[in-house]
Amino acid sequence: MYTFSSKLRMSAIILMIVGLLGIGYGFISAPKTVEEAKAMVSDSHHDDSASLVAGGHDAHSDQGHDASHDEHLLHQLQNKPWAAFYVAAFFFMMISLGVLAFYAIQQAAQAGWSPVLFRVMEGITAYLLPGAAIVFVVLLLSGMHFNHLFVWMDADVVANDRLLQGKVGYLNVPFFLIRAAIYILGWVAYRHFSRKFSLAQDTAEDNRYFKKNFRIAAGFLVFFLVSESMMSWDWIMSVDPHWFSTLFGWYVFASMFVSGITVIALITIYLKSKGYLEHVNDSHIHDLAKFMFGISIFWTYLWFSQFMLIWYSNIPEEVTYFVTRIEDYKLPFFGMLVLNFIFPLLLLMNSDYKRINWFVVMTGIVILIGHYVDVFNMIMPATVGDQWFIGVAEIGSVLFFLGLFIFVVFNALTKAPLLPKRNPFIEESKHFHY
Repeated sequence: MYTFSSKLRMSAIILMIVGLLGIGYGFISAPKTVEEAKAMVSDSHHDDSASLVAGGHDAHSDQGHDASHDEHLLHQLQNKPWAAFYVAAFFFMMISLGVLAFYAIQQAAQAGWSPVLFRVMEGITAYLLPGAAIVFVVLLLSGMHFNHLFVWMDADVVANDRLLQGKVGYLNVPFFLIRAAIYILGWVAYRHFSRKFSLAQDTAEDNRYFKKNFRIAAGFLVFFLVSESMMSWDWIMSVDPHWFSTLFGWYVFASMFVSGITVIALITIYLKSKGYLEHVNDSHIHDLAKFMFGISIFWTYLWFSQFMLIWYSNIPEEVTYFVTRIEDYKLPFFGMLVLNFIFPLLLLMNSDYKRINWFVVMTGIVILIGHYVDVFNMIMPATVGDQWFIGVAEIGSVLFFLGLFIFVVFNALTKAPLLPKRNPFIEESKHFHY
């Protein structure tokens, strides 16, 4: 049985406390009036050191603002702490969801190499319920007009936008929240029953619970493919309601999948270093790193396909999505290509490097940073415009959710033995060699 060390538990609690302070500061420091917003932007021109990484603000330095433009600026700056919180909340939630999908694939495929890692995956997916609940609360508060993250939720905006009026049958708050609840309930229900059957199989006299897990995994994957795509349209793409991409669901899936597999590798290596998971060998680490490498290439393929086809066609209502990001988010937009493609490509191409733990850990940390930046790029341009920077709210949100993630996951790992003893493929997994 795994024991959650007091040192790690205290570290998680400290991260949450520090993160909450940063989140609170972000909301308190947000402007309350148009005058405060204009003063804040004006000050940022004279003190660029106020941010760690700054975007351009020239569009707001002119004196000839009209009232609607000033109101838009206020909404952008008020959105900033909300957007920072939402990006971090979604990022850590999608890690657990990506792991759940990977776990279901292993169950449905009756994989022989991975059963020794199942309890690690089940521990990570324990975060899905609290993580998804927090995201749902943000969506609910958005629908109650506590923020302006989703512009289509503003009746005044819709009344003056014929395009949004045509989408009101799908993009309306009640239906939006109902869909969100269905997604979350479906994911959490599968996680609950798969975990229940996995634990029951440990003491069963036959393989009936293993077969049940196989059947529900196959059914869940069908639900997941549909719900994940719709979730990506609802929770991310609809912040840019004038733009759409038929590839977007796959693109978000690739990001969450590689992030989830990366976290499996990192936690496995950590537990192995503490004397647990004695049956996990270099071949298991190699295969996890192989997935990290392969899905990073897949993510890049989807990124390039989406970007190049839209850029080449040069249709104004489509290309504006990338124009905004290239003009105002040049560093994070192109920087994530280095973090998510070039770095893992160069470091994990060699098969021998996939077996070196510190190499996998270093690459994994870079991949996770890169995919946080990816989510940042998907959310921020539509919610805060060019008023972006990595500041206290962003760092505080990441620290809070990192602490919460560690606390929930490692606490879940203490609830059951780390080795699923009666899995039919457990002996094959113990002696797996690549």
